[in-house]
Amino acid sequence: MAIGDKLSPIAESFTLKDHTFTVLRAAILDMDIYQPDADLRLDERKLAERLGISRTPVREALARLAQENLVQIVPRKGVFVCRKSREEILEMVVTWAALESMAARLATENATDAQIKALRKFAMKHSSDAVRADIEEYSDANVVFHQTILELSGCSLLRTTADGLFTHMQAVRRRAMGESDRARRSVADHMEIIDALASRNADLASRRVREHTMRLHDHISKTWTRLESIGSLRQAANEAN
Repeated sequence: MAIGDKLSPIAESFTLKDHTFTVLRAAILDMDIYQPDADLRLDERKLAERLGISRTPVREALARLAQENLVQIVPRKGVFVCRKSREEILEMVVTWAALESMAARLATENATDAQIKALRKFAMKHSSDAVRADIEEYSDANVVFHQTILELSGCSLLRTTADGLFTHMQAVRRRAMGESDRARRSVADHMEIIDALASRNADLASRRVREHTMRLHDHISKTWTRLESIGSLRQAANEAN
Protein backbone atom coordinates (compact mmCIF):
# COMPACT_ATOMS: atom_id res chain seq x y z
CA MET A 1 0.00 0.00 0.00
CA ALA A 2 1.42 3.39 -1.02
CA ILE A 3 0.76 6.72 0.67
CA GLY A 4 -1.45 7.82 -2.24
CA ASP A 5 -4.09 5.34 -1.10
CA LYS A 6 -4.47 7.35 2.10
CA LEU A 7 -4.95 10.77 0.50
CA SER A 8 -7.83 12.77 -0.96
CA PRO A 9 -8.03 16.34 -2.34
CA ILE A 10 -7.69 19.13 0.22
CA ALA A 11 -10.46 21.72 0.44
CA GLU A 12 -9.30 25.25 -0.35
CA SER A 13 -10.88 26.62 2.83
CA PHE A 14 -8.04 25.20 4.91
CA THR A 15 -4.70 26.89 5.50
CA LEU A 16 -2.65 24.81 3.10
CA LYS A 17 0.73 25.07 4.79
CA ASP A 18 -0.36 23.56 8.08
CA HIS A 19 -3.15 21.36 6.81
CA THR A 20 -0.99 19.70 4.18
CA PHE A 21 1.52 18.84 6.87
CA THR A 22 -1.23 17.39 9.08
CA VAL A 23 -2.73 15.32 6.27
CA LEU A 24 0.60 13.92 5.09
CA ARG A 25 1.72 13.16 8.65
CA ALA A 26 -1.50 11.27 9.40
CA ALA A 27 -1.22 9.31 6.15
CA ILE A 28 2.37 8.30 6.91
CA LEU A 29 1.49 7.17 10.42
CA ASP A 30 -1.31 5.06 8.94
CA MET A 31 1.00 3.25 6.51
CA ASP A 32 2.22 -0.31 7.05
CA ILE A 33 5.81 0.78 6.57
CA TYR A 34 7.32 -2.40 8.04
CA GLN A 35 5.72 -4.72 5.53
CA PRO A 36 8.50 -6.11 3.30
CA ASP A 37 6.80 -4.79 0.15
CA ALA A 38 5.96 -1.33 1.54
CA ASP A 39 6.41 1.51 -0.94
CA LEU A 40 8.43 4.05 1.04
CA ARG A 41 9.23 6.50 -1.73
CA LEU A 42 7.21 9.73 -1.83
CA ASP A 43 6.79 11.51 -5.15
CA GLU A 44 6.30 15.23 -4.54
CA ARG A 45 4.54 15.80 -7.86
CA LYS A 46 2.15 12.87 -7.41
CA LEU A 47 1.37 13.91 -3.84
CA ALA A 48 0.45 17.40 -5.02
CA GLU A 49 -1.76 15.99 -7.77
CA ARG A 50 -3.45 13.60 -5.35
CA LEU A 51 -4.19 16.42 -2.91
CA GLY A 52 -5.26 18.82 -5.65
CA ILE A 53 -2.79 21.53 -4.63
CA SER A 54 0.49 23.03 -5.85
CA ARG A 55 3.84 21.46 -5.01
CA THR A 56 4.97 24.29 -2.73
CA PRO A 57 2.92 23.34 0.38
CA VAL A 58 3.81 19.69 -0.21
CA ARG A 59 7.51 20.57 -0.31
CA GLU A 60 7.18 22.61 2.88
CA ALA A 61 5.28 19.78 4.61
CA LEU A 62 7.93 17.24 3.64
CA ALA A 63 10.63 19.49 5.09
CA ARG A 64 8.75 19.63 8.41
CA LEU A 65 8.22 15.87 8.36
CA ALA A 66 11.96 15.44 7.86
CA GLN A 67 12.53 17.48 11.03
CA GLU A 68 10.36 14.96 12.89
CA ASN A 69 12.37 12.09 11.36
CA LEU A 70 9.25 10.72 9.71
CA VAL A 71 10.70 11.14 6.23
CA GLN A 72 14.21 11.47 4.87
CA ILE A 73 15.16 13.66 1.93
CA VAL A 74 17.99 11.92 0.10
CA PRO A 75 19.87 14.11 -2.42
CA ARG A 76 19.46 12.90 -6.01
CA LYS A 77 17.35 9.98 -4.75
CA GLY A 78 14.07 11.46 -3.52
CA VAL A 79 12.00 11.51 -0.36
CA PHE A 80 11.41 8.34 1.65
CA VAL A 81 9.34 7.44 4.68
CA CYS A 82 11.76 6.63 7.50
CA ARG A 83 11.78 3.06 8.66
CA LYS A 84 13.76 2.27 11.78
CA SER A 85 16.40 -0.44 11.71
CA ARG A 86 15.75 -3.68 13.56
CA GLU A 87 18.06 -2.70 16.39
CA GLU A 88 16.39 0.70 16.74
CA ILE A 89 12.99 -0.97 16.90
CA LEU A 90 14.15 -3.33 19.64
CA GLU A 91 15.46 -0.39 21.65
CA MET A 92 12.15 1.44 21.24
CA VAL A 93 10.22 -1.61 22.48
CA VAL A 94 12.44 -1.88 25.56
CA THR A 95 11.93 1.82 26.30
CA TRP A 96 8.18 1.51 25.80
CA ALA A 97 8.11 -1.47 28.17
CA ALA A 98 9.82 0.58 30.85
CA LEU A 99 7.48 3.55 30.44
CA GLU A 100 4.26 1.59 30.30
CA SER A 101 5.16 -0.71 33.18
CA MET A 102 5.65 2.35 35.36
CA ALA A 103 2.37 3.77 34.02
CA ALA A 104 0.59 0.56 35.04
CA ARG A 105 2.07 0.82 38.54
CA LEU A 106 0.82 4.40 38.87
CA ALA A 107 -2.56 3.47 37.38
CA THR A 108 -3.23 1.06 40.24
CA GLU A 109 -3.06 4.09 42.54
CA ASN A 110 -4.57 6.83 40.39
CA ALA A 111 -7.17 5.26 38.11
CA THR A 112 -10.76 5.16 39.34
CA ASP A 113 -12.82 1.99 39.43
CA ALA A 114 -14.97 3.46 36.67
CA GLN A 115 -11.95 4.04 34.45
CA ILE A 116 -10.67 0.51 34.90
CA LYS A 117 -14.17 -0.84 34.25
CA ALA A 118 -14.32 1.21 31.03
CA LEU A 119 -10.94 -0.18 29.95
CA ARG A 120 -12.20 -3.72 30.54
CA LYS A 121 -15.36 -3.02 28.53
CA PHE A 122 -13.27 -1.60 25.69
CA ALA A 123 -10.91 -4.59 25.67
CA MET A 124 -13.77 -7.10 25.69
CA LYS A 125 -15.56 -5.26 22.89
CA HIS A 126 -12.55 -5.43 20.58
CA SER A 127 -11.41 -8.93 21.53
CA SER A 128 -13.87 -10.25 18.95
CA ASP A 129 -11.81 -8.55 16.23
CA ALA A 130 -8.90 -10.86 17.04
CA VAL A 131 -11.18 -13.90 17.06
CA ARG A 132 -12.51 -12.92 13.61
CA ALA A 133 -8.91 -12.27 12.49
CA ASP A 134 -9.86 -8.67 11.72
CA ILE A 135 -6.26 -7.70 12.44
CA GLU A 136 -6.39 -4.10 11.26
CA GLU A 137 -9.32 -3.29 13.53
CA TYR A 138 -7.78 -5.07 16.48
CA SER A 139 -4.40 -3.44 15.87
CA ASP A 140 -5.95 0.02 16.14
CA ALA A 141 -7.78 -0.98 19.33
CA ASN A 142 -4.57 -2.44 20.72
CA VAL A 143 -2.84 0.92 20.34
CA VAL A 144 -5.70 2.69 22.13
CA PHE A 145 -5.50 0.14 24.96
CA HIS A 146 -1.84 0.89 25.61
CA GLN A 147 -2.32 4.63 25.29
CA THR A 148 -5.11 4.42 27.86
CA ILE A 149 -2.81 2.81 30.41
CA LEU A 150 -0.43 5.74 29.96
CA GLU A 151 -3.33 8.14 30.52
CA LEU A 152 -4.55 6.29 33.62
CA SER A 153 -1.13 6.75 35.20
CA GLY A 154 -2.01 10.36 35.91
CA CYS A 155 1.56 11.37 34.98
CA SER A 156 1.45 13.79 32.05
CA LEU A 157 5.22 13.74 31.47
CA LEU A 158 5.24 9.96 31.30
CA ARG A 159 2.43 10.09 28.77
CA THR A 160 4.00 12.75 26.55
CA THR A 161 7.35 10.96 26.63
CA ALA A 162 5.65 7.80 25.43
CA ASP A 163 3.88 9.78 22.71
CA GLY A 164 7.27 10.46 21.15
CA LEU A 165 7.77 6.73 20.73
CA PHE A 166 4.19 6.15 19.67
CA THR A 167 4.65 7.75 16.25
CA HIS A 168 7.07 4.94 15.38
CA MET A 169 5.66 2.13 17.52
CA GLN A 170 2.24 2.33 15.85
CA ALA A 171 3.53 0.89 12.58
CA VAL A 172 5.63 -1.70 14.40
CA ARG A 173 2.63 -2.99 16.33
CA ARG A 174 0.48 -2.99 13.19
CA ARG A 175 2.76 -5.44 11.39
CA ALA A 176 3.54 -7.61 14.40
CA MET A 177 -0.12 -8.02 15.34
CA GLY A 178 -0.81 -9.95 12.14
CA GLU A 179 2.02 -12.42 12.64
CA SER A 180 1.95 -15.81 14.37
CA ASP A 181 -0.82 -15.96 16.98
CA ARG A 182 0.00 -12.60 18.52
CA ALA A 183 -3.50 -11.12 18.27
CA ARG A 184 -5.11 -13.91 20.29
CA ARG A 185 -2.31 -13.87 22.84
CA SER A 186 -2.66 -10.12 23.10
CA VAL A 187 -6.31 -10.47 24.10
CA ALA A 188 -5.39 -12.82 26.95
CA ASP A 189 -2.55 -10.54 28.08
CA HIS A 190 -4.81 -7.49 28.12
CA MET A 191 -7.36 -9.21 30.34
CA GLU A 192 -4.63 -10.26 32.78
CA ILE A 193 -3.33 -6.68 32.86
CA ILE A 194 -6.80 -5.34 33.60
CA ASP A 195 -7.27 -7.88 36.39
CA ALA A 196 -4.03 -6.70 37.98
CA LEU A 197 -5.10 -3.06 37.70
CA ALA A 198 -8.51 -3.83 39.20
CA SER A 199 -6.93 -5.66 42.14
CA ARG A 200 -4.70 -2.60 42.74
CA ASN A 201 -1.64 -4.84 42.70
CA ALA A 202 1.09 -2.47 41.53
CA ASP A 203 3.87 -5.07 41.27
CA LEU A 204 1.71 -7.51 39.32
CA ALA A 205 0.31 -4.86 36.94
CA SER A 206 3.78 -3.52 36.25
CA ARG A 207 5.18 -7.00 35.60
CA ARG A 208 2.34 -8.10 33.33
CA VAL A 209 2.62 -4.99 31.17
CA ARG A 210 6.39 -5.36 30.95
CA GLU A 211 6.22 -9.06 30.04
CA HIS A 212 3.51 -8.37 27.46
CA THR A 213 5.61 -5.74 25.70
CA MET A 214 8.82 -7.77 25.92
CA ARG A 215 7.05 -10.62 24.12
CA LEU A 216 6.80 -8.18 21.22
CA HIS A 217 10.53 -7.55 21.59
CA ASP A 218 11.30 -11.28 21.47
CA HIS A 219 9.03 -11.80 18.46
CA ILE A 220 10.73 -9.03 16.47
CA SER A 221 14.19 -10.21 17.50
CA LYS A 222 13.50 -13.74 16.25
CA THR A 223 11.45 -13.10 13.11
CA TRP A 224 12.14 -9.65 11.64
CA THR A 225 15.41 -10.62 10.00
CA ARG A 226 14.41 -9.18 6.62
CA LEU A 227 14.88 -5.65 7.93
CA GLU A 228 18.60 -6.39 8.17
CA SER A 229 18.85 -7.04 4.43
CA ILE A 230 16.75 -4.01 3.54
CA GLY A 231 19.01 -1.72 5.55
CA SER A 232 18.23 1.71 6.92
CA LEU A 233 17.52 4.80 4.85
CA ARG A 234 20.26 6.64 6.68
CA GLN A 235 22.76 4.25 5.18
CA ALA A 236 21.32 4.91 1.74
CA ALA A 237 21.66 8.64 2.36
CA ASN A 238 25.29 8.28 3.35
CA GLU A 239 26.04 6.26 0.24
CA ALA A 240 24.31 8.87 -1.93
CA ASN A 241 26.53 11.57 -0.46
